[in-house]
Amino acid sequence: MSTKDLTQNAPDQPGLRKGMEYKWIALSVTTIGSLMAAIDSTIVILALPQMMVDLHADLIEMIWVIMGYILVSTVFLLTFGRMADMFGRVRMYNLGFVVFTLGSALCGISANVDQMILFRLVQGSGAAMMVVNSVAILTEVFPPDERGRALGINAITWAAGGVLGPILGGLILNAGDWRWIFFINIPIGLIGALWGYIALKEMSTPKKGEHFDIPGAIALSISLISLLLALTLGIAFAWTSPPILLLFLSFVVFLVLFLIWEGRTADPMLDFSLFRERVYTFSVLSAMLQALALFAVNFLIVFYLQAVRGFDPLKAALLLIPLPLVTAVMAPFSGWLADRIGARLPATLGLLIQGVALGWFTQITLATPYPQIAVGLAVMGLGGGLFYPANTSAAMNASPRHRLGVASATLATLRQAGMVTSFALSLAVAAGSLPRDVMMQLFVGTNVSLGSSIMSAFVVGMHSAFLVSLLLCILAAGISVVRGKENRKQPNPVAGSES
Repeated sequence: MSTKDLTQNAPDQPGLRKGMEYKWIALSVTTIGSLMAAIDSTIVILALPQMMVDLHADLIEMIWVIMGYILVSTVFLLTFGRMADMFGRVRMYNLGFVVFTLGSALCGISANVDQMILFRLVQGSGAAMMVVNSVAILTEVFPPDERGRALGINAITWAAGGVLGPILGGLILNAGDWRWIFFINIPIGLIGALWGYIALKEMSTPKKGEHFDIPGAIALSISLISLLLALTLGIAFAWTSPPILLLFLSFVVFLVLFLIWEGRTADPMLDFSLFRERVYTFSVLSAMLQALALFAVNFLIVFYLQAVRGFDPLKAALLLIPLPLVTAVMAPFSGWLADRIGARLPATLGLLIQGVALGWFTQITLATPYPQIAVGLAVMGLGGGLFYPANTSAAMNASPRHRLGVASATLATLRQAGMVTSFALSLAVAAGSLPRDVMMQLFVGTNVSLGSSIMSAFVVGMHSAFLVSLLLCILAAGISVVRGKENRKQPNPVAGSES
């Protein structure tokens, strides 16, 4: 299928612009969904103390209000990606909008913490449907020489969403009740769902005769749930405690069972032929290592700004703005650059620049002026803006057209797993130097004050975490630079794609 054929397959229907302009309509829909999913991963943070009182909950239950969303939106990515390839990516994406909006409404009317956690799981499942299909849809509708720019624009939502979440949450709390954090999603979600239903149309016909791999989905879900629970609960129960060791064992056992089953079943959930393409494999590994190295940085800096510098949670979130701001400016340029010269140079350069930022952060002291921190955040955003769209474009360009859902899901799953592991690292650093009750209070947005010895210990631990992240970032850059030269002349160049 040529680039011209791909473009001409855009829907031609009343109410929509024809031909090439359909791709921008698709970008507008997927951007709304991605932004909502990204914002809601963090928007509840500042509301947790008030929610804890109103819902008669404790700190651990409040932490699960956040972690439940992240857990579900990670575990079901590959499941929804496979279902999208079988039943239609647009159909699954639009369903995600509806489920996410319904989950938001239910969260807003929750009467107790058990309901809140349950409905956050619903919300997270809707987010997973949108996340995994937004990249696949963009890959499908944009020709290769414009795909990087589109993914760069989409990447802005993820860079901005994580930081905008606490800011928007704080503004909403200043104006009204915490329930409006969820209710505000309802009109936006309804508009997005309606716009998606009207504007988006399937561009490819799913293959007939394939069956959904239920045993594989169950084994993978149990494996990922075990891993994520072990990583997030390891702080509370100690890494060598029997419950945590059993969870790690469950992760290994069910992962092995999943891999054995996938190698034998006729219609596997994970298409291992994806990894025959060197560019795809190395792009996915780079993304996972980058997330593992850098996702903890935001949390550690926020902990530092609150616990060491004494800023309130909203101000600490506002002070992170240089990172997403620079990323937002750089991401479209990086995508444009990747469209013209390939992803290897901008992606690798971005990782090296982020490594420089990590080295910069190892110089933070108890009294480092904020402008110095802001410079580090801006450099981090510069590197991220170069890496994200270029690397994602390379991975998706190397994916067969009929497996875009699974390809996007695999990339997102490993990246999310890296993020959660990095998050656990940040908590481990905090747990090693902060009293446990203080760490929990900081996590749910409570302003606390510490003695100088504890603050000094935290800064030392933070430096150690940044050094580990620096090594991981260098490793990711090494993998990125040897990924090979991608073929950008065909829409989806892997053997086995649809004719």
